[in-house]
Amino acid sequence: MKFAENNRISHRQLYRQMVLAFLAPFLLCLPGENRVTGISGIVGVAAAMVLLVIYSFFLRRLTPWYTDPVKTFGAAGGRIIGAFFLSYVALTGAYLLDLMEELVPAVLITGIPGIVISFLAAAVCSFGTHKGMQRRGRMAEVSGGVLLGGVLLMMVLCLWQITPEYFTEMTEAFVLQGKEVLKSCYGILAAFSGIGLLPFLLKDVEKRGTAGKPVVLGIVTLGGILMGMLVLIPSVLGWQRFRNEAYPVLPLLAGADLPGNVLARFDVLWMGFLLYSLLFALGSLFHYGHRILDRIRMGSGKLWLPAVIFGLSLIKFQGMGIRQIFDFYLSRIFVPGLLLIQVFMALRGNRRRQKKVALAAGLCFVVFFSGCAAIEPEKRMYPLALGVNSEESGFSLIYGMPDLPQATGQEKQEESGSETVLSITGSDFYEIERIYDRSQEKYLDMSHLQVIIMGDRLLEGEGWKIFMEYLKEEPFVGENVYIFRTEDPEAVLSRESGGTSAGEYLTGLLENRLPSQQKDGVTLRQVYHQWYESGALVEIPRIIMENGELQVYLEKS
Repeated sequence: MKFAENNRISHRQLYRQMVLAFLAPFLLCLPGENRVTGISGIVGVAAAMVLLVIYSFFLRRLTPWYTDPVKTFGAAGGRIIGAFFLSYVALTGAYLLDLMEELVPAVLITGIPGIVISFLAAAVCSFGTHKGMQRRGRMAEVSGGVLLGGVLLMMVLCLWQITPEYFTEMTEAFVLQGKEVLKSCYGILAAFSGIGLLPFLLKDVEKRGTAGKPVVLGIVTLGGILMGMLVLIPSVLGWQRFRNEAYPVLPLLAGADLPGNVLARFDVLWMGFLLYSLLFALGSLFHYGHRILDRIRMGSGKLWLPAVIFGLSLIKFQGMGIRQIFDFYLSRIFVPGLLLIQVFMALRGNRRRQKKVALAAGLCFVVFFSGCAAIEPEKRMYPLALGVNSEESGFSLIYGMPDLPQATGQEKQEESGSETVLSITGSDFYEIERIYDRSQEKYLDMSHLQVIIMGDRLLEGEGWKIFMEYLKEEPFVGENVYIFRTEDPEAVLSRESGGTSAGEYLTGLLENRLPSQQKDGVTLRQVYHQWYESGALVEIPRIIMENGELQVYLEKS
C-alpha cells in the first residue's frame, strides 16, 4: 500500500478523506422530508456539482491567504477571519453530536442515553487531533475504500427490493419546478460549504499543482451517490413515505437480505458504516479547529474546543435545538460570509503558497458498533412471532418465544422442544412494555422477529394504525417481517408444532418451496407503503386453523 512521504498525504488519501467526512451527513440529512426530493432535487444536485467543480479551482488559488491570516490581514483581521471559520467548526461539530445523540440509541445501541453517546463521541474523536496529517491520511487510506465499497454494495443489494409500482409512483410524481431546483441546489451548496476549509489542507498534499483532481472526483462521487439514492429510496419505500420520513436512508435496508438470508438484519452493519463516517467527520472538525487556532495564534484548543462543541450540542433557544439553529446559520450566515471573505481575499491579489491541514479524520473506536449494547445474548428473549389484538381494556401482545436449545439443535436427548407463549394486556403498547419490564427477567430483543399476526378485532377499527405507529418506534423490527391476520393470534402461536416455532413455520410455508411454487406474502414494508400512500391497510393473508393445523390463504377472504 502506497503512502505519501514527508508528512504529506497523497491524492488518493485526500479523495478518501472527502468521501469519509461528507458521506454519512449527506445521506442522513439531505434526502427525504421535503428537503431534496424528486426530479427537481436530482437536477439541483447536478447543478450544484457543476458549480462546486468550478468553485474548487477558484478555491485552490486562495490557499496562500489561509496560510497565516494574522500576518496577511493583521492581528485583528486575521483573528476575525479565524473566528468565523471556528464558528463553523464548532456548530457543525455540535450538529453531528446532536444527530448521533438521536440516531445511535434509537437504531444501533439500546440501553445507553443519547447524551452519553455524544459525550463519548466527543471525547474519543478529540483524542490526537493535534497529531500530524500523515496519520490521518493513512486512516482514510485504509478505511475510506471499505466504506465507499460497502455503501455501493448496499445500493446494489437494494436494487432487488425495487417495486415496479413504487417506481411508477415516483416517476408520475416527478415535476420539474424552477423554485425547487434552486432550493435543492442551494441546499447542496450549503451542505458542501465545508470544502471552504480545504485551503488549510493543500500544502500537506503531494503534487499540489494537480490536487484539484481528487477534489473534483470527491465532489462527483458524493453527488453521484446522492442522486442515486434520490431514485433508489422512493423506488423501494414508496414516494409518500420517502417525502415524509425524517431519515429515509435508515429504513432503506431494513428489509435487505444477503443471498441465502445470511444476515437478515443487514441494516445494523449499514448503520455501523454511517456511524464510522459521522465519527470521522467529527474528528476532522476537531482537527480543523486545532489548525485554525494555531494559525491565528490562540493556542491549540485540543482540550477546551471539544468541551465547547459538546456544550453547544445541548443548547436550546426559544424552543429550537442546535439543528434548527445550525440550518439557519449555515444558509443565512456562513455561506454568504464565506463568499464575501473569499472574494475579499481574491481582490487582495496573489502571494506565495501555503501550509495547513484539513479534511483529516478522527479517531473512530466504534465501541458502539453492535446493536447488542451491554446485555449478553443468554440474558435476552428472542420472539420469532408476535401476535397483536384489541381487547376490552386496550390491547394485547403475544410473544412467541422459541425454545432456543431446540431451535439451535443443542437440546439434550430427554428435553422436549416447545415454544413459550407470553401474552400481556395493557391499555396501550407502552404500558405493555412497562408490564414486561416489571415481570420478566430477560431483555426483550425484537431483532429476530419473522412474522406478525394481527387479530381480526384489531383490524376492525383504528387499532392497527396505533400499532403501526408503535412499530415505527421499534427500530430493531425488520421491514421484511411477514404480516398475517387471524381470529385468535394467541391460539395460532400456542399450537403444538413439534418444536418448530410459529415464526419459522409460517415463514417456511411461504419460502420453503421451489421458485415456481413459492407464495407471495405481505411484508411490513408493503403495509407501511399502503398506509403512507392512502391511509388504508393492504390485503393481508389469513391464517385458519383446521384440525390443529395452520393453513394460510393468500387470496382475499
